[in-house]
Formats: sequence, C-alpha cells, structure tokens
Amino acid sequence: MRADAGPQYLEDLATRYWYSEALFAAVELEVFTLLEPAGLTTAELASALKMPVPGLGRFLQVLCSLSLVVGDRDRYFNTKLASNYLVLGKRDYQGASILWRKDLKSGWQELPECLRAGGRVNFPAEEEGPEQFARRIRKYINAMDNVARTKIDEILPFFEGLELKGEILDVGTGSGAIAGGFLERFPTLSATLLDIQEVLNYTQELLAKKEFGNRISYRPTNILEPWLVAKEGFEVVILSNIIHAYSEKEIPLILDRAATCLKPEGFLLIHDFFPEHSPEKAALLDLNMFINTYNGRIFPQAWVREQLAMSKLYTTELIPLETDTAVIFAAKDETKLASLCLDAQTRLIARIKTMGFGQVLPIATETIHVSDWTDLRCQYGCDRYGHPHCPPNSPSPQKTREVLKDFSYALLLEGEPPGKMFQRRVLDAERDAFLAGFHKAFAYWAGPCVLCDTCAASVPNGKCCNTRDARPAMEGAGIDVFETVRRAGLNLQILRNKSDYVRYFALLLLE
Repeated sequence: MRADAGPQYLEDLATRYWYSEALFAAVELEVFTLLEPAGLTTAELASALKMPVPGLGRFLQVLCSLSLVVGDRDRYFNTKLASNYLVLGKRDYQGASILWRKDLKSGWQELPECLRAGGRVNFPAEEEGPEQFARRIRKYINAMDNVARTKIDEILPFFEGLELKGEILDVGTGSGAIAGGFLERFPTLSATLLDIQEVLNYTQELLAKKEFGNRISYRPTNILEPWLVAKEGFEVVILSNIIHAYSEKEIPLILDRAATCLKPEGFLLIHDFFPEHSPEKAALLDLNMFINTYNGRIFPQAWVREQLAMSKLYTTELIPLETDTAVIFAAKDETKLASLCLDAQTRLIARIKTMGFGQVLPIATETIHVSDWTDLRCQYGCDRYGHPHCPPNSPSPQKTREVLKDFSYALLLEGEPPGKMFQRRVLDAERDAFLAGFHKAFAYWAGPCVLCDTCAASVPNGKCCNTRDARPAMEGAGIDVFETVRRAGLNLQILRNKSDYVRYFALLLLE
C-alpha cells in the first residue's frame, strides 16, 4: 500500500499497462528517431508513418504527458530523455530492451495458469527450428546489450585507481558489453567469454566492431557443466545477471566454480537484482522469472553472501547502483576488497539499507528545515507532552540549529510501523555508523520514544531510565519533517484515515 492507497491507487495499478503500451508503440513506430533532431509537425510525422493525422495527434499528446516529447504549437520535439535513450543508432539506445519487455507480456497474461500449475506454462514451440532459435537469442542479446552498456558505466568506477592486468572471465556473457567495458577501460586486460555456442556466435559479431583483436577468446559452455578454463587464472570473474537465472541448488555450484577460477589476488563481481535494493522491481522480476523461466528467482543478498563464504570468499556488503541493480564484490584475500573505490558513505548506506529501511537518502544538513513552531504541535495536540525526551524536555529549535552546524550531511531513513521496531532499527543504524568510523553519528527519530514497555513518565520521579537508547523526536527538536522530506525529493501526504499507510522518517547525522 501507499500513502494515497484507496480506489484511485487501485485504478492507477489497473491502468498502468496503458503507459507501457504507449511506449511500446512509440518505439516500434520509431517515432523518436523520426523526430530527431529538428522535430516534426503532426502532419509531417503522419506522412512519414503513413497514417491519419487525428489519431496520431492524440497519441503525441500522450507522449507529451509522459515527458517523452514536447510540443511547440503543432511541432513536436524529443525531450532529452527520449533523445538520449530512444533514438536508433545512439550509444545508449534502449529500444531493444523496451520491446523485449513487450514480448514478455504473453507470459504475464497466463499468470493465473502459472500459479495454478506451480510454474511456467508458456514454453517455446517444440517445432522451433535453428533459425527461429537464433532470432530469439539475438533479440534477447540486443535487449540485454542496451541495458548492460548503461550498467558498465556504473560498475567501472569501483575499479578506479587499480591497475588490472591479465585476464578476466565473463560467465554467461550475453552481448559481451560488460567484458567489453573492462577491455576499453583497462588496455592491459584480455577476456574469456563463456556462454552457449548460439550466444557466442552473435556476441562475436557485436564485439568485432570494437576492434579488440586477439584480446578476446570465446569458450562455448553450458554454465552448469564443467568450465574448461584455467584454475586461479583470472584477475576478475564476472557474474552479471546470472544469479537470478538459476535455482538455489545450482547457484552454489556456479559460485564455487567462479571461486576456483579466481586468482588469489583477484575479484569476483556479482551484479544482479536484490530485494534489499529495489524491493518492488525485485519482487516483480522474481514473478517474471516464475512465469517466463524454468527455475530462475531473486535471492536476498544475505543468502548470496553466505554461499560465497561457503566458497571461502570474503565479501563486501551489497553496493546499490543508481539504477535498479546492485553489486557484491568477493575475493579470496579480504584486504583486496579495501582497494576497491568504495567510499565509506556508500558502504554505510548499503549496510543500513539491509536493516529494513524503505529508503536511505543522503542529504545535506542545509536541507533540514528547523522551525520554532513545531513544539506547539507537541504542547497542543499530543498526550505525550511533558514526557521524558518530549518537549519541553527535548532539544530546543535553537539547540538543533547549533548541532547541525557540526555536521556536513545526514541520512534520511524511511521506515514503517510498529514504532518500537523502527526506533530499534534507527539505533542499530547509528551504532553501525559509529563502528564504521563516523564517531559523531547521532539520530533523531519519528515521534515520542516508545522503546520501553513502561515509560518513566508513569513512575513518581518521572526520569528516564534508558538514556543510553532514547533519542529526541525530529518534531520535538524543532525539525519540520514535512518540509525536510519534501526538500529531499520525496512526496509526503497528510493522512486522512486511520487505515492510511504510515511512513516514519528518521535522521542520522554524520560528519
């Protein structure tokens, strides 16, 4: 549920396919390629597409509402988003990936049948010949190539400053875009690409345009069968979007083989979807794997790291990318992980995210809005006024302003009820920050302290007996939570019904 949950939310869910269908049609018709770079009038576009003007005009209005095109009188132009990612021939073109999602629709339409059967019911036709199979493989590889080229731009900075030499192994290479990115960035590297023959045939065509010469070797292999590659022969072993394609019985075998291939000083790169990073997308992708694959699924990062430990590998925490995937790095030598370009804040955010917070957003302390009116809400409207750590026993707005001067930034933590569990998680996050070297870490949380079953306010002296764990509420310390959250780029709405979904927020100050 969402803060605005109700009939409108359900209506929006039910019509969400309208958005994707409009996008599919625009990409399929190559509308954005035709509009690049100077734009066209509705009549000019209708002439190019050989279709009537009236319906096309209404379609263009939809694309405007989706921020994909903009209209100036009767002339339409691509937005920056469409120009960058939806024009054929551009480096970051995503059209193939988008249309591949359209191909998955038939499986999703059979979701009730899949649930009744306990798994996939839509299989490739038995009469599918080699040419049909090759076309399907090429379509899939083109789609994954679109995505992989954006992902490698996020992954390579983690290796900044390292002098990688020798050979890398890309397992289940697909289009080869991930391995190709490493070869472009590190001229002293060579690569072995491991996948089935039908995939490697097309991969070789794609990478031939890159002029890598003899720096690439291709090894046709079923990943579940023995890998005919050198033991301890690779500086980097890459498993990109491999984990979610296999079952929990198969993954330990794959990880163990990857560990065997890794040099003592090498790195294993796991790149995949994880529920801790993008929960909604991960859950939907997991269901997609249930519908459209034999046994693929999404696994929690803790389970994957446990399997890596069983292969005698040390790991980083889950490192989220800016997009919907994340990475885990592993190595035989724990000290090697420290040489990766993972700043302390990134690693801390990754650890805190796994504690169960919905979002963990870094914000500048200037974003935190402190007002002098917030304690009025406590004094007039809250039955906890006067309790320990609530106004007037909490830091004043002026004190809060002075405190914020000693901190450069904070993490905005989003959670949900129950309050006691949320506040415990906030304390765990503060403790983790302290142990990570942020010695000034200090938290403000949502609402009155509810840690203790019996509050000190009910005893005669009224003094808190748990000052070690108690923390001030943001509101009680003068922080305007609504304005602060909005400044952080999140939408926060006033709840009108008791059944509305509640979101809690806390601040973790860091320096």
